[in-house]
Amino acid sequence: MAAWLNAVMPGPTLPPFESDHRLPDRVDAVVIGGGIVGASTALELVERGQSVLLCEKGQIAGEQSSRNWGWVRLSQRDPREIPLMIESIRLWHGLEPRTGQRTGYRASGILFGCRSEREVENNGAWARHLEGRDSVNARIVSGSELDALLPGRNLALKGALYSPTDGRAEPQWATTAIAEAARRAGATVMTSCAVRSLYLEAGRVAGVVTEKGRVRADAMVLAAGAWSRLFAGNAGVALPQLKVLNTVMRTTPVDGPEPALWSDGFAFRKRADGGYSVASGNENTVDIVPDSFRLARAFLPALRAEWRSLRFRLSSRWGEEAAQARRWRPDEMTAFEQCRVLDPAPSRHALRRSLAALRRAFPIFEQADVVQSWAGMIDVTPDAVPVISGVDTVPGLFIATGFSGHGFGIGPGAGRLMADMVMGTAPVVDPTPFRLSRFHDGSRVRPDPGY
Repeated sequence: MAAWLNAVMPGPTLPPFESDHRLPDRVDAVVIGGGIVGASTALELVERGQSVLLCEKGQIAGEQSSRNWGWVRLSQRDPREIPLMIESIRLWHGLEPRTGQRTGYRASGILFGCRSEREVENNGAWARHLEGRDSVNARIVSGSELDALLPGRNLALKGALYSPTDGRAEPQWATTAIAEAARRAGATVMTSCAVRSLYLEAGRVAGVVTEKGRVRADAMVLAAGAWSRLFAGNAGVALPQLKVLNTVMRTTPVDGPEPALWSDGFAFRKRADGGYSVASGNENTVDIVPDSFRLARAFLPALRAEWRSLRFRLSSRWGEEAAQARRWRPDEMTAFEQCRVLDPAPSRHALRRSLAALRRAFPIFEQADVVQSWAGMIDVTPDAVPVISGVDTVPGLFIATGFSGHGFGIGPGAGRLMADMVMGTAPVVDPTPFRLSRFHDGSRVRPDPGY
């Protein structure tokens, strides 16, 4: 194990993506961020006849959209996200024919293991909370049914929450497929092109300034993941958002279970190549940075709810973020150009613990080798619910960020809802739970487990 832990392993390998090279003079909408939410928004808008520029400071899916677990799940979501996730699953089913490219999507099921009767009751309460909703058929399984779903396990479970309509897709394929489809439909897609700032006329969005020049636009969508708070702050918009680091590894092929599983100490899902993506089921790293103190009060309810799964550390991130300018002029180089791809080092502690726990629970994984590991920065909000919202104080500015580790699966639905809001059409779901103003209007802001 020590050899691969000490090896230098680059981030996930992504399909090639040939950037457009010429900025348009004017578009209806600029989308900032080439992750799954930004790409989905661009595809939705251009399919509805809008002219669109999608700008990515680095490469398409270079950050968390290619570094996540690859789960497409309805189970264990905050109830406020359920309607949008139902829409997302519907979109995932049609994404490959829509884009003409592989995404790896399969409705292979997801299990959340329960090691105690209390966990069984809590997960059962989540399932009962959603009874009667279309497409929701989550239930508790145990005994022979659980054995059939998880063959070869050496893991004592009282039961598991099973969602057979949940599934998986390949993060290294899906976003590129969506971005390519947007470009084929007429969008301009620019990589290595950071947007430095927006500019206003008569108090509303009139365009953006990129490192390669200005573009006029009536609307701008900020879907920049972990970078969204920094950009929003320069535009005078308060966006409470922090980053959490999660570590993932992938293995060689092994004849293991088909459904994905979350359990105490590890989580896995089968990959299209027959290997597995493996991560810690309950360990995330939080770097202490200046924003940790600026936002401590806003995040206190979330810390109380999740503190057991968080490992706090003081690292080089403090100095990096302290040195970042929080205000800049459009003609100045920005942090977005200085760091094209946020590529943090994996946590060796998390790798050791999760792999050891997995091999104890499923001895078949003793036959698997770890061939790669990486980490990604998850953009989180105080209530772990995304912002998918217009900005009341800046007409024409929209934000889609803060997906708190849930963004990959819900990305296609988030793009559809964002496009509805930009165009002023009837929203596919009620956007009220995702409004930015909830952080400033006295609303009770905290995670909701659904039971």
